[in-house]
Amino acid sequence: MIYGLAVAVLSFATAMLAAADLGMSMVVAPAYIVSMKVSVLTFGQAEYIVQGMLFIVFCIIMRKVKPMYFFAFASGLIYGAVLDFWRTAVPHFDPERFPPGVLPLSLRILYFVVGFLLNSLGVALYFKTYFYPQVYEFFVKGISERFGIRLSSFKIGFDLTCLVIAAAFSFLMFGGIVGIGPGTVVLAFGNGLLIGMYGKWMDRHLETYTRWKGLEEKFRLS
Repeated sequence: MIYGLAVAVLSFATAMLAAADLGMSMVVAPAYIVSMKVSVLTFGQAEYIVQGMLFIVFCIIMRKVKPMYFFAFASGLIYGAVLDFWRTAVPHFDPERFPPGVLPLSLRILYFVVGFLLNSLGVALYFKTYFYPQVYEFFVKGISERFGIRLSSFKIGFDLTCLVIAAAFSFLMFGGIVGIGPGTVVLAFGNGLLIGMYGKWMDRHLETYTRWKGLEEKFRLS
């Protein structure tokens, strides 16, 4: 239940941030920029490519490949499909009907604020389930556990790295800043902190339990 909620919330938040056009989350910005440059790719399909590359990097760092690791990539496929669904089902989220930047500024700011809050909530929900999240969060969760790094701190570092990569993509593909804005900076510095706050609140008020212990064992990273 938590996994399904995480997929729905995070993909909805991403679609909302794209509609706001004030700067994408630094994590998804590279895929967003690729989708804007390569018109035959949807945002969700561009996610498949970027997450696939990150998955390879993860396996190299971990120095092993377990069959269950591929569930993270499957999560990415599910997330990308739901993201494309939101972008066609909600009129304001559809770039064909409402190209980036055409919505009133007040509405774009509202979409950004709500999208920011939901984006962090979606990631925090992913971290509360033993199912592997999409590759971005799987990378953060797996590497932080592998090397004993505080999750929220590593998330901030990961986000800032993605921001640098997104900026490089933007200049290489468009010769300027595209898909990155003041909102991206806010997300880069605030996302990890907000995820940590959500996590602490859930630890105090939300009790999660495993219905299938045997299945949970198969998803252990160590």
